[in-house]
Amino acid sequence: MVEDRRLAVLRAIVEDYVATEEPVGSKALVDRHSLGVSPATVRNDMAALEEEGYITQPHTSAGRVPTDKGYRLFVDRLTTLKPMSAAERRAISNFLDGAVDLDDVVQRSVRLLAQLTRQVAVMQYPTLSHSTVRHVELVGLTPTRTLLVLISSNGRVEQRFVEHPAEVDDTTLADLRARISVAVIGQQAAGAATALSGLADQVPPGLRTTLEPIAAALQDAMSETEDRVVVGGTANLAHFGSGFDTTMRPMLEAMEEHVVLLKLLGEASGAGALTVRIGHEGPVEELAGTSVVATGYGPGDDALAALGIVGPTRMDYPSTMVAVRAVARYVSRILDEA
Repeated sequence: MVEDRRLAVLRAIVEDYVATEEPVGSKALVDRHSLGVSPATVRNDMAALEEEGYITQPHTSAGRVPTDKGYRLFVDRLTTLKPMSAAERRAISNFLDGAVDLDDVVQRSVRLLAQLTRQVAVMQYPTLSHSTVRHVELVGLTPTRTLLVLISSNGRVEQRFVEHPAEVDDTTLADLRARISVAVIGQQAAGAATALSGLADQVPPGLRTTLEPIAAALQDAMSETEDRVVVGGTANLAHFGSGFDTTMRPMLEAMEEHVVLLKLLGEASGAGALTVRIGHEGPVEELAGTSVVATGYGPGDDALAALGIVGPTRMDYPSTMVAVRAVARYVSRILDEA
């Protein structure tokens, strides 16, 4: 019972500090929360929480604020997350369903996540190495030039121009497209590359000179593994309040380094599984004053990439976790239906 009561006191301190950005005193806790105990008991519980490192007193005679350890216990003891309302879910769905392609999905998702959380939103583009080939198209532009179009299972579209040493007619292109499709559709990049190598030995000798530049272009398109990151909501840094030099300035600098952003999202794994890293738990020492809430996204249970938010440790964790999970689920659904 004592542990549960102290957890309730810690929860109240976290909620009040997030709401007010002011150290929380025992009198305020008694006045604002129905803790069911006397002010003296609350003070004793706060003293115990401070001794155990869950809260700290920033100034003499001031109230208490949560530490990274306190936020961690608060997050770990969240038994349930309040679901979004039907109106909120509908708004997310309507906003994301209007996307016309993968680039639009990513841009809309980042913008939406930043608006929902009032934090900095970060989203990694899905890479081809984690997806499969969905469609291959060959379009004859001139007798010696072909446009290759590759569409992956994550909705990503890659285009390459292929120059032929001799003229190629539409019938030959259609024949090669059919053969290539049978070989690579449903394959990941490595498997598709192997299938293309085998296909060269199966086609008639007269088609090999036409197939070779097409296969090379297709392999080049499938090897596109650049990690791209999109950031949104940097203007929300203005809402952080005090601590520009210790929190906001390092974040602004980090926004310029995509390698840093990828590290922040790095531990997000399976689609739907939330990762919350608080303060010094993160991989970037300069961002020890921030927290990251991230998750993987992708069709089914496959995480093609990650998205999340970066913000001060003093954040509304429950609402932020709900928003990150909801946006990831909608993006995964869109990719699954694409």
